[in-house]
Amino acid sequence: MSEDRATTADETEALPDPGSVEVVEPDDAAELVEEIADETVAGGSPEGTAGPILIVLDIDGTVLLEDESPSPGVVDAVKAASAAGNEVMLATGRSWEGTRGILRVLGIAPEYVVCSNGAVVLKRVDADDLAYERVHTETFDATTVLTLLREHLPDAHYLVELPGGERLYTEYLDDWNLLAAHRVSFEELTAQPVCRVVVVSPEHEEGDFLSLVERIGLNQVSYAIGWTAWLDIAPQGVDKGTALELVRGWLGLPADRVLVMGDGRNDVGMFEWALRNGGRAIAMAQGPDEVRAVAGEVTTSVQEGGVAAILGALGR
Repeated sequence: MSEDRATTADETEALPDPGSVEVVEPDDAAELVEEIADETVAGGSPEGTAGPILIVLDIDGTVLLEDESPSPGVVDAVKAASAAGNEVMLATGRSWEGTRGILRVLGIAPEYVVCSNGAVVLKRVDADDLAYERVHTETFDATTVLTLLREHLPDAHYLVELPGGERLYTEYLDDWNLLAAHRVSFEELTAQPVCRVVVVSPEHEEGDFLSLVERIGLNQVSYAIGWTAWLDIAPQGVDKGTALELVRGWLGLPADRVLVMGDGRNDVGMFEWALRNGGRAIAMAQGPDEVRAVAGEVTTSVQEGGVAAILGALGR
């Protein structure tokens, strides 16, 4: 027992021996109950009774399978965690247009949503209609990085997200949700500051992108490479973790009452943020080695219901 938790001689005399019965005056009994209550509080409470947890979930590969159907058990697990008083929210690389429907599937309307890998934070306006407004937006001038990438990837597909949510793209791609997006020339992509750049080169493999980024250097931006030849670029120093720290502060939750889950390289920032502050960072089993290495824990894969397994164990 540490010095600050040691029982004094007076306290020892005040407490009866284990298993014994001692009759005391009412005032003394009340004092004894208060002492025990104080000891319990000082010793800490179980995870399930120490207050709400900020539970942050990535979408693709964490909440959703590759065909965009929910991971086994995740809908019920998320609803149960939310009903228990926790704040369950999403932090994704997707734009808001590709995120809103997932909230509906999960049956939640969190106070905040982090989109575009941390470059955009939205706040709830109307829970019933899932109406949200942008309350924090990060932008950068993408001219240099886009020009550099096009020199090496002239046939790639390019998309940018503007501060107001509008998206501009050069070529259609099945993997993109292009609702309300506009096709433009490559030159028009750099006409104004952007929140996010997405580059997809279907003929390249993941390893090709890794070596390309290492070779050309992208020192003035934050970036993450997806499972395929998918490159997501955000303003320098911006990631899911930077946005979530804003959200945590706005919600007034303790830094150690955080649990984040994800599977991709764009989740590394929020893993590091959570662990740095005493929270939990959990990677999905199918994530890349370097992502699982950064996380504090690894759950089963998205196909096996990894999120449901973790959320179901909360408070046990």
